[in-house]
Amino acid sequence: MNQLQAMKVLINIAETMSFGQAAANLGISNAMVTRYLEQLEAHLNTRLVNRNTRTLSMTEEGELYAKGCRSILDEIEEIESVAIRGATEPSGTLKVAAGASFSLSSLTPLLQQYLQMYPSVKLAITLLHQHVDFVREGFDVGIVQPRQISGTTLIKRPLLNVRPVAVASPAYLDAKGKPLKPSDLTAHTFLSLTAVGQDGNWQFLSPDGHETHVTLEATLAVNNAVMLRHAALAGMGIAVLPENHVIGDLRNGALLPLLADFRIMNAEKELAIVYADRRHISAKTRSFVDFSIAWFRSNAECLTSAQSAAYPAAQPAALPSATRAA
Repeated sequence: MNQLQAMKVLINIAETMSFGQAAANLGISNAMVTRYLEQLEAHLNTRLVNRNTRTLSMTEEGELYAKGCRSILDEIEEIESVAIRGATEPSGTLKVAAGASFSLSSLTPLLQQYLQMYPSVKLAITLLHQHVDFVREGFDVGIVQPRQISGTTLIKRPLLNVRPVAVASPAYLDAKGKPLKPSDLTAHTFLSLTAVGQDGNWQFLSPDGHETHVTLEATLAVNNAVMLRHAALAGMGIAVLPENHVIGDLRNGALLPLLADFRIMNAEKELAIVYADRRHISAKTRSFVDFSIAWFRSNAECLTSAQSAAYPAAQPAALPSATRAA
C-alpha cells in the first residue's frame, strides 16, 4: 500500500464526502479510491468511513485519523519546500575544509565577502593540519592543496599556483650578508617547513636554464608557514615561504626577497577547490564554488605578486572545466 496516497484519499473523502470528487481531485479512478480506502482500513483494522449506496459519513476513528493525516501531510509539504529551497537558494550550514597555513594568511576576505552576498548560509570551517578523507569527514567543499585530501569521485578545480620565495629580514642580512647564488645558502642559518617534502634537498633553476641542487640543514623546521614567517621576521634566518604569506612583508620591506632570479622548483604549491561529484549539488555548495573561483580570478595578483620589477609575479592557475582528482 502507498500509505501517503491512501492518506490523501482519506482526506479528500473527508473533505468532499464523495468518492467521485475525491477521485477527480487526485486524478485517479473511483475504483482506486475504493481500493486505497479498503487497504487503509485493513492496515488499521478499523472502519474509517461509513458508506452505503446513497450516503457517506466519517466514523469517529476516521475523523481523528484524517485530522492526523492532514498534520502529517502538511509537515511533509513543509519539509519538501525546505529541500527545494535548499536546492535553489543558498542556505544552511556549509562544511568547508581549508588548508591551515593559506587560510590563516589569506582566506578571511573571501569568507567575509561570501557571507555578505549569501547571508542565509552559515560556514563551518575546518583548518587542515593533516591529510583527511574528504567524503568520510562529511565536507561539502574544500580550498586545499589536493595532496591534503583523499576521496573517490572528487571534482577538483584549480584556483592558484603559489610559488615559493626565499626571504630574510633586513636585520639578518645586515648581520650575515646576502646570498647571491643558491650555493651561498649553505653558509646561512636556514629555516624550513617540515611538510614540503624536500628532505633537505632544494632545486634552483637559473634564468639561463641551469639547475642547481643544494642540500640545506634547517636550524628550525616547523609545520606551519605562519610560524615560519614570524621566525623570518624575527631575524632568525633565511626561510622559503609560499609567496602569498609574505606579500605584505615584501611590499613594506619587513622581509627582502633573495635569489629573485632563481626559481625554486620543488616547493611550488597548487591550491584548488574540491567538492564531491554528486548528481544534485546543493545551491550552497554551487554558490561557494562559483564565488571562490571568481574571487581568486579577481585577487590572484594581490595574492601572488609583490609588484616589483625585481620580483616578478607568479601566474594564477588556468581555470579549465572541472577535472577529476584521483
